[in-house]
Amino acid sequence: MSSSADYANVAGGSLKFKGGASSKKKKKSKSSSVSKPKEEIVGSGEGPSREGGSRRKTDAEKRFEEIQRERLAEKIAKTASKTHKDRVHDFNAKLESLSEHHDIPRVGPG
Repeated sequence: MSSSADYANVAGGSLKFKGGASSKKKKKSKSSSVSKPKEEIVGSGEGPSREGGSRRKTDAEKRFEEIQRERLAEKIAKTASKTHKDRVHDFNAKLESLSEHHDIPRVGPG
C-alpha cells in the first residue's frame, strides 16, 4: 500500500463534542446598558459621592507616601547630576575595592 492511500478515508474538519449542541456566548442586550446612565443621573443628585469608591488614607499612609516621593526626587536628582564618565569611575572604584574572593578562579590544571 502506498502511504497516501492510508490517509484517504480520514474525516476532515474540526473536532466536535458529543451531544451535538454547541454553546455560543450570548450577546448582552442593549436595554441594560441604556438604563445605566439614567440611574447614574438620578444618583448624582443625592450629595457627594466617593471617587471610584476609594477609601480615605490615614495620616501614617499620607506621611509614608510623602517621604517616598521625597526620596525618589532625591534619587533622581543625584543620578541626573552624574555624568556617564563619573558613573563608570565610581563603578570601577567599587570593583577594585572588592576582595579577591569575588575574582574568577583559575580554570584548568595547575
